[in-house]
Formats: sequence, structure tokens, C-alpha cells
Amino acid sequence: MTAVGGGVLVLVLLPVPSALAKPDGTRWATVTASVETPSAFDDEAGGNADADDPALWVHPTDGDRSVVVGALKNGGLGVYGLDGALLQSLPAAPAPPGATEAGRYNNVDVVTGVRLGGRTLDLAVVSDRGRDRVRVFSIDPRGSAAGAGVLTDVTAPDVAPVFSADESEVDEQATAYGLAAGRTPDGGAVVLTTRRHSTDFATLRLVAGPDGTVGYRTESRGALPTEFALPGGGSWTPCEEPGELPQMEGSVYDPASGSWYVAQEDVGIWHLSQDERGAWSQRLVDRVRAYGVPATFDEESETCQVTGDDPGQGGTHLTADAEGLTIAQRADGKGYLFASSQGDSTFAVYELRGSNRYVGGFRVADGAGIDGVQHSDGATVTTKPVGTAFPHGLLITHDGENTPTTEDADGEDRVDTDFKLVPLERVARPLGLRF
Repeated sequence: MTAVGGGVLVLVLLPVPSALAKPDGTRWATVTASVETPSAFDDEAGGNADADDPALWVHPTDGDRSVVVGALKNGGLGVYGLDGALLQSLPAAPAPPGATEAGRYNNVDVVTGVRLGGRTLDLAVVSDRGRDRVRVFSIDPRGSAAGAGVLTDVTAPDVAPVFSADESEVDEQATAYGLAAGRTPDGGAVVLTTRRHSTDFATLRLVAGPDGTVGYRTESRGALPTEFALPGGGSWTPCEEPGELPQMEGSVYDPASGSWYVAQEDVGIWHLSQDERGAWSQRLVDRVRAYGVPATFDEESETCQVTGDDPGQGGTHLTADAEGLTIAQRADGKGYLFASSQGDSTFAVYELRGSNRYVGGFRVADGAGIDGVQHSDGATVTTKPVGTAFPHGLLITHDGENTPTTEDADGEDRVDTDFKLVPLERVARPLGLRF
């Protein structure tokens, strides 16, 4: 065993990723992870931590000191070394006086080299679903040694709710949900956040706040469709619980084009762009398999029940929910869009440019000592070298069912989630991805 950054990295021999060529020329791969983070237990003993979405910060001079930042919902944020060891834990923001809901950190993204208030900052940006805010954390390169603080909350104290008109509306929890961030050509930072149980989204611009803090202002708002026309007449509305609309969560910023990709969970993946006047253009990149299938919510079983024939309008690569999105970018601005197909625990890969042609897919399976990925919510990828352990890039995914299971004092399985780290070449080589 070799110590890395104060943790322990177990070196094991893993099977070569397998690839299967399909008749249409696309490829399929089965890969394994090489590192995983500690279990996050969603119970009182575990601090109600529920892993959801990861982000990666690459150290500017020492790749081995790069860190993974994970959103743990009521458990706040976890900061991990490349060996998976927990370096820092930050609790979610408490409910302020007069408010009911405490913080619940849903999605996280990292944006580097941001110029604000005469300073250049690396930032972790988080959607606080509980408080309907966006929270901002500075990243200190000197703090990424084991045991030192990496993140510091620098959110301006006067930031307003993103979607809610007041605190009573915040309590209804139709709040900031999915989130992606990116650096703009002028050196600033822009954030897109979606709204829970809604098709609304908003873009925000980070701004310098008082005393070195960071706030935001709303730049634009938009919404995705709730109803979809079908060939031959008629329309389809995705089945949801009463009072809810087909929400979005997974999202990513494409810096080369200044546009966004957003996953509408029960519909598919959208490409969003704005013209010079700020008008939004929306293009459906791919559809989930159940697109167009009529269904009705059954109150007794609390599930959607199919009520008619499949009209054959669905896609072939995504099983609802369509979830985490991330971009593997090349130096020329081209690259690939990775998408989590949560319903069948796989990932789909698309070309980043043009019509976003489907390239292939993969599954993260059980390996030597590390289990596979099930029902992944979020993912992040980089094509840059990340320390000695990941010289060809790194893919990080959420695992919604970490195993082996752990029992509580009553003999019941604890809800266990974590993050898996996959060397990028294990995906790139069998799928023929070029970086």
C-alpha cells in the first residue's frame, strides 16, 4: 500500500475495460473505479448525509493535492483527497431566526480564475435547496494538505432567494435545485440553477459583496416545456405527482460556446443558448425511452401507471431519470457530453458539437474491492492530468447504492451513498474518445 496525501491508496490489478461495437457503429464499455470516498449515511448517526453531486478542483501546481467536493444534502459538503480520504466537512447552513428550513446542499460546481473585486478566485458554488439560495465557497490552494481547511464560506450575508418571493414561499421548498457554473470570457462567473418541481431556471452573475464576500444578481429567467406535441396530433405530458411539473437537475456549462446543457428528468437532455438580446433557444438533444408514453399518477401506490400504448417517440440511450451532465473538453473546444441514465445505472456519451451525435455508453461495474455505480445523480469529468494517480484525466460519479451494506443498531440496512473515481482512459479507450 502507498500513502498518498495522508490517506491510503490500495493498488490492485483491475480487469481491462471491455468494449462492444454495436451495428450502428457506436460502442459500449464496462469499466471500474479505482478509488471511492467514505460512506455517507442518510440517518441521524450519519448526520443525514446523502451524497448527490461531485465537483473537482485541480490544484494549479501540485496535481496530487487536487480535491473532490461533494454535495451531501443535509450533511453539507465533504472535501476529499484523490485517495478518497475525507479532508474537510462543512455543515449545511442553519435556519436563520424566523425561518423554518435549514440548508440542504443539492448540487455543486467549481469555477476557477474568477475575477471579482480586484481578486482572482477559485470558487465552489452550491445550490442550497433548503434555503433557496446559491452559496459560494473560496478554495485555498494552501489548504488542500490533509487536515487543513480547503473551503471557506464567503457567501454575502444579504443574498436573496433565487426563486421564492419571501421566506414563507421558501418553506414550500420549490427552491433552487440543479446547478452548474462557468467562467465567462470577461473573467466573471455565471451560474444556472433549476427549480425543484418546476420547469423554471435562472442564470445568475456572481458579484463582489462586502468584506470580501461573494453575492449574485439574476441575469435572466426561462422555463422548459411541460407539454409536448406528438406526431399525428395530440400531446404528451410527463406523469408527475399532483402539483409537480417535470423538473430539471443535471446541468453543465459549455465554455467554448457559452451555452448550457440541462437534463429534464422525465423528458431528456436539452441544449440551451441565448442570443444577443437574451432570448433563449431550446433544442432537445435526446429523449428518455418513456417519452410520449401515457401514464397517470396512482395515489394509492404513489407511482405512475401506464395507461396506453407506447407511441414509439422515445429515445434509445436514456432511461428516466435523465440526470447528471458533465463535459469532457478538448483543448480545441470540442469534446464529449456525458449523461447519467439513472433508471438503468448507465452513462451515455454524445459529441459536444453539431447535433450532439450519440457516440456510445458505459457502465461502472464492480471491481476489485470497489463496487459499481447505481442510480447516479451527478458526475464530473476532466481531461487534464490530475496528479500521479490520474495522469490521463478523471471521471467522478455519485453512487446511489454503495455496497457492501452496513446495518444499524436495529439490524436494518443504512442508506449508504458515496463517490467513485474512475481513470478517464478506462472510458476513453474502449469508446474511441479522442482527447
